[in-house]
Amino acid sequence: MFASLSDRFNETFRKLAGRGRISESNVRDAMQEVRTALLEADVHYEVVKSFCDDVLQDALGQEVTQSLKPGQEMIGIVNQRLIDLMGPVDSHIMYVSPPPTVIMMCGLQGSGKTTTCGKLAAYLKRRDKSVMVAAADLQRPAAVEQLRTVVEQVRDQMPGGGSTHFYAEPEKCAEYGKAVGVAVGVCQRALNAARQTGIDVLILDTAGRLHVNDDLMGELRAVNQALTPHQIYLVVDAMTGQDAVNSAKAFHESLAVDGVILTKFDSDTRGGAALSVKKVTGAPVKFVGVGEHLDALEEFHPERMAGRILGMGDVVSLVERAQLEVSEQEAEELQERMAKGQLTMDDFLGQLKKLRRMGPLKQLLGMLPGVGSAIKDLPIEDKQLNGIEGIINSMTKQERRDVKVLNNSRRKRVADGSGSDLRQVSQLTKTFDTVTKMSRQMSDTGAMGKMKAMKDLASGQGGADPAALAGLLRTKGSTRTTSPKAKSAKRRKGRSGSGGKRRKR
Repeated sequence: MFASLSDRFNETFRKLAGRGRISESNVRDAMQEVRTALLEADVHYEVVKSFCDDVLQDALGQEVTQSLKPGQEMIGIVNQRLIDLMGPVDSHIMYVSPPPTVIMMCGLQGSGKTTTCGKLAAYLKRRDKSVMVAAADLQRPAAVEQLRTVVEQVRDQMPGGGSTHFYAEPEKCAEYGKAVGVAVGVCQRALNAARQTGIDVLILDTAGRLHVNDDLMGELRAVNQALTPHQIYLVVDAMTGQDAVNSAKAFHESLAVDGVILTKFDSDTRGGAALSVKKVTGAPVKFVGVGEHLDALEEFHPERMAGRILGMGDVVSLVERAQLEVSEQEAEELQERMAKGQLTMDDFLGQLKKLRRMGPLKQLLGMLPGVGSAIKDLPIEDKQLNGIEGIINSMTKQERRDVKVLNNSRRKRVADGSGSDLRQVSQLTKTFDTVTKMSRQMSDTGAMGKMKAMKDLASGQGGADPAALAGLLRTKGSTRTTSPKAKSAKRRKGRSGSGGKRRKR
């Protein structure tokens, strides 16, 4: 998300920063490039026009042309205007007393609404709330079973002190067009069940359609009038660009939506919906789906998103993700071992598993200032981490405690046991050694020093092995292999060539 837009913004600001003095004409030219970049990112035309006019007015009003650092001045202005464009937003859910707080979820088919209901339930469970999810999409019988599966996964697999419950009346399902109006009664009975059970939050998964139509809106309005939910969230597929904004506007005009949840935010979509939806609809973005897993739902923070767009990273969100996976005591114990150089492969494997739960590794590294651009062309494959876990699990306890005991015969045994080869085992131990050394150095530095060390590891600067990160992830390379016959022919040719030279001499 936002990768191409960030590149265009940074290139524009670099041009300004490279000039000793700039003129009003230079600023206008820069804003023309920003305008083009936003339009290419599928941002709504009216939003682009208003945004660029506001930035230009701010830039000329603050006399950026007289500044010694015009590039930095422009970044500051654009950053603030991006925050204003997407916010202000308070993503916290307001809970009512007496409970339950009723949240109505709506959206088009294919937007990820049912999965998002599960993600929201997991979000609330982690915050020690009891949640009931009600299946109110009765036009598609499969939708009820899909939601049941998702809720059971949240109940059984997701962490948290809260509880998760499911309410459905599958016998009320009917073919399309024959279950109209039935959803209202199901929602009312779900609300009664939630009250009797003492549930904190009731989530209503309402029906969707392939497009906005009168039947869909009529049913949603009936549920809204019968239950008067405390919050109405619209689930929007961020990959649909301007269509997402248009459908959000139609829903908001009919239901007065309280917030938007953007799904598929981890895709390579251009980001126009995120920048447009608040301005066009008036409904703020409350959450974003950042992955396929049920814990991949983040609160939306305009100031952090603006930082990502401008390449300034998002360290706060990265820290928040880490805090959900690692307790303060665990972090202190690990830091103490790192400082003493006592990091083991078991520690490495444990942190690797926690890291995977935090999200895609390339996405996490991109949250560090300056690292995103350094690794944007690295084909980092998260699924390749399975190979690393396999190698570590093939080691003995002694080898995991001290990788220095791994001689060639041990490496071969580990390679055979994990289905890898000697090169991959050697690369892992080399990378582990690099990480251990950097961990020891980072333990003596402040926050800025730690971020610099991470950037050095990703970009290959500061003495770090430039292949360490790529080797760690076993990134994709050429899949072409040489046949044994070709290898044999090459060896014969080499012997013949060398022999010929000896005869010639």
